[in-house]
Amino acid sequence: MIKIWFMLILVSIPNAPSIKYNGFIYPNEEECQVARYEFYEAYNNKSTEYKSVTAVDAYCIEFKSFPIPGLKRLNETGV
Repeated sequence: MIKIWFMLILVSIPNAPSIKYNGFIYPNEEECQVARYEFYEAYNNKSTEYKSVTAVDAYCIEFKSFPIPGLKRLNETGV
C-alpha cells in the first residue's frame, strides 16, 4: 500500500436532489493543498450571483491505496 492524498470537492446548489462531488488524487499533501487553494481562488473569482447559488467545500484527505500507475511520487523522481 502507498499513501496518497485525495481532494474531495463538494458542491451544493438550490433545489438539487443531492450534493454533487468530485475527487482528485495527488502524490503528497503539498500538491493537494495547492490544488485546494487554487480551487478556492477560482471559486472566489466567480460572480456574486454564481456564489449566491453555489456552495462549495474542499478537503484533502490522506488515504492508503494500491499503487497507481502514472501517479508521480516526489520521492521517486528526486524532486
